[in-house]
Amino acid sequence: MDELIRIINSFQELDLETELAVRKYFVLEKFKKDEIVIQGGKICDKVYFIQSGTVRRFCFEDGIEVTKWIYTDNQFVTSMSSFFEQKPSFETFQTCENSILYSLSYSDEQILLQYPLFLKFHMNQLRLYLSKINEFHHLFRIMTAQQKYEFLLEFFPQIIIKAKLKYIASLIGVSQETLSRIRASIS
Repeated sequence: MDELIRIINSFQELDLETELAVRKYFVLEKFKKDEIVIQGGKICDKVYFIQSGTVRRFCFEDGIEVTKWIYTDNQFVTSMSSFFEQKPSFETFQTCENSILYSLSYSDEQILLQYPLFLKFHMNQLRLYLSKINEFHHLFRIMTAQQKYEFLLEFFPQIIIKAKLKYIASLIGVSQETLSRIRASIS
């Protein structure tokens, strides 16, 4: 929980009352490897903070399972459109290893948003994340497979360390064999 508070404070310093509310409403949950955290086709009613572990976001495109991102320690995870709009998720989130997450339900988030400092954190976090997502999708789309791998290696090394080769290959958009060649050429 202390790491969650530290991350929140990096966006917006909380007062004691708000920190105690955060500690009250975020709930510790443990997931085993390969367990579904957010089920595609169902409404996502929680946002998660990864204390430790790895969570893969994927969906199906033309019947093929495609990894969209891999989240690691100290990152927030949710199906944004499903959580914020309370509609069925088009994506599924699954652990890649035993993971410890803190969850915040949609209803409890509504309570926390009544705290001005939590609301400021929420706005600051969303603004930064949306900006980074926009920038990432622009850059990642125009990169070669090798550039994508090198980008992940430099900025998201935990993905390379923790995720299965097939998930990294899917994220980059290449076969496992191609990814193995890319890795060998960089080593």
